[in-house]
Amino acid sequence: MDIRGFARLLGQNLRDLLPIILVIAFFQFVVIGVPLEDVGTRLLGLVLVLLGLTFFVSGLEASIFPIGESLADALARRGSVVLLLTFAFLLGFGSTFAEPALTAVADQAAEAAASSGVIDKTPETLAHYSLIMRLASAVAIGIGVTIGVLRIVWGWPAAWFVVGGYGLVALLILTGPDTFVSIAMDAGGAATSATNVPLMSALAIGLATIMRGRSPLVDGFGVVALASIMPMLVILTAAHFIGGGPA
Repeated sequence: MDIRGFARLLGQNLRDLLPIILVIAFFQFVVIGVPLEDVGTRLLGLVLVLLGLTFFVSGLEASIFPIGESLADALARRGSVVLLLTFAFLLGFGSTFAEPALTAVADQAAEAAASSGVIDKTPETLAHYSLIMRLASAVAIGIGVTIGVLRIVWGWPAAWFVVGGYGLVALLILTGPDTFVSIAMDAGGAATSATNVPLMSALAIGLATIMRGRSPLVDGFGVVALASIMPMLVILTAAHFIGGGPA
């Protein structure tokens, strides 16, 4: 990307961030009426956010999306479904385990579980609990991406899996303990975020593009929605065995 293109993307991201900035400024200076402390630090942080977002989007467009599409193309042309599904699982697992949003939610869930008396409030126990949640969510996302890729290969409608998956989530919520319901909902969203969503989307769209009879618009989307269901199912299923208060 040249300087002009980067500057244009920087302006677009500033425009996207502007509503958030205006809302925060309105409540800070008009509703609350308290002067902003450390103005220089806050402005520096805002500039870093803008630059980080711009570099991130530029990196996605220049590297992640093309690599994901080319890998999907190469694996699909080899004709090995097993190899393609293995790559899909590892891509979902690895990118989710490295997801910063999931790490933050897992750490907060560990603190909440300790405060509720579910686990001991020791650093080792908290770290172990957080790690288990991240591993479980990563495996779940890996399975979700694998099913999503298999759906594209076989041409199954996405609605079957999305409606069925959320129906099963609702059933588990209604019949199980409420201890981990909120954690499961947040884990489903946090596990599919800035790191892995572009990779999953690139894989699905690239696969749907090169497969005969598949539409990138119809078949290339839906993998992220399907993947986000899986951590909810895993955590809610585990809650049935761990136990807790009734929903």
